[in-house]
Amino acid sequence: MMKNYLFVIVLLLVLAPLGLAQNQAVPLWGRWERSFAADPQTNPDPSIGLIVRLTSPSGKRHKVSAFWDGGKTWRVRFMPNEVGRWRFRTIAYPDYAGLSAQTGTFVCRKTKDDNPFIRHGALRVSKTGTYLEHADGTPFFWLGDTAWNGALMSKKEDWDSYLAERLAKKFTAIQFVTTQWRSAPGNLEGEVAFTGKENVQINPAFFKRMDERIDALNARGLLAVPVLLWAIKGDENPGWYLPEDQAILLEKYLVARYGAHHVVWIPAGDTTYREANGEKWRRISRAVFEGTNHAPIVMHPQGMQSYTEFFRHEKWLDIIGYQSGHGDNDNALNWIHSGPISKEWQLTPPRPFINLEPPYEDHVSYQSKQRHSDYNVRRASYWSLLNAPTAGLTYGAHGIWSWEIEPKEPLLHKGTGIAKPWFEAVKLPGSQQMKYMHEAFAGLRWWELQPDPSLIKDQAKEPAKFIAASRTLRGDAAVIYLPVGGTVSVKATIVKAAWFDPRTGQWRRAVNKQRKFQAPDQQDWLLKLSLKR
Repeated sequence: MMKNYLFVIVLLLVLAPLGLAQNQAVPLWGRWERSFAADPQTNPDPSIGLIVRLTSPSGKRHKVSAFWDGGKTWRVRFMPNEVGRWRFRTIAYPDYAGLSAQTGTFVCRKTKDDNPFIRHGALRVSKTGTYLEHADGTPFFWLGDTAWNGALMSKKEDWDSYLAERLAKKFTAIQFVTTQWRSAPGNLEGEVAFTGKENVQINPAFFKRMDERIDALNARGLLAVPVLLWAIKGDENPGWYLPEDQAILLEKYLVARYGAHHVVWIPAGDTTYREANGEKWRRISRAVFEGTNHAPIVMHPQGMQSYTEFFRHEKWLDIIGYQSGHGDNDNALNWIHSGPISKEWQLTPPRPFINLEPPYEDHVSYQSKQRHSDYNVRRASYWSLLNAPTAGLTYGAHGIWSWEIEPKEPLLHKGTGIAKPWFEAVKLPGSQQMKYMHEAFAGLRWWELQPDPSLIKDQAKEPAKFIAASRTLRGDAAVIYLPVGGTVSVKATIVKAAWFDPRTGQWRRAVNKQRKFQAPDQQDWLLKLSLKR
């Protein structure tokens, strides 16, 4: 009898890592994973579609696509949102020996965990439509970092070191590319995500490596923000050269593989979303996401381009992402604080607005040809947080986005300047100042802030001196950003005021002289006000 018990225990220990134990426990908002093997006597066909139908403890039905993981293996991943016992059943299209009619159960339990996604749940757009929040209603401040090549070109230990450094600086999200593109024709080992054009052949070995990078993000409580296909014009970019049906196939594969992770999807990177190209990405995104219970979606356009009106009524689009780009002339500065974004946020339906690419620190600017300083980055960041209802923004550093390991200009990005290696670029001062910025806004009800230019009595006329102001919905607090110090006159009854130093993260008392405030010096400052309603 004892031998039989030991055999069962050993069998469960062997099967559990493979996802085959029938009653494996999964954390609420964690990930259930199960592999399915085709009949050994059949020839595997990666084009076989495998659907897993799940029934929650309360009886709600869910349908999830599995994905081919090489050889005769298909795999499904699912994020349970209810505690209790779940049931599943597989359906293969066309019916394929061994894949259809597999059934089983798993148990979901609520666990105590410091990971914000396990503690508070998956992300969604808030009821106001202006920011992201967790399933339990906890607001999520988007402080992203740009590591386009990071997941592709990093060694595992370097990726882990980078994530720990960014987490210490209070970053909450990492943007990266998941398939080959013009700055990374393959990953560090030379593997590509797929081959072919008219008939794409997916390479599971490439994605098994990508699994490790995305798992590492979520394990640290960082949001994964993957670009599925880079789409700027060029034969190196799959979002540009792939036929629509193949782009849809590849994106559906990625969504099946990573849809149970804590992600925000970027279907296409660095392209236009108007006219013919806008129609193309509207068709692709509808085919991939409409009718599914998907994670939030944001688009990443080329610099200083507006597409809100064009995509305004797309039900699959959750967030308006924009790129103010790497310019530094008056036109570029004016676009950030007073351009189309400052008006489009008022359109319906409301959506969060997030600058996904302000100027990268140490990147050569388009006009002056000088490298963007930490000041340039700070200024663009504070303006971006206050030009629409505050939701967050993404920082970028030259050398990190392209993941350089020695000083050189990023591949096919001529004119951007010699980039520092990533391990030096992480030390640029702007990233530490992002931490201070996050801490400053964490002390506010930032999710209630909306632009209120009426607070400022005398607005500066030069674009570089524009004073940005936002007030909470209930009208009892406000923040004002002065990019070059000086004096600001406020049209409100002020109860209390304090200056925040964006360079050091320190607060100091502000003197109220008949609603007029003099900044401590001629550098940039944030003024926090408590107002009488």
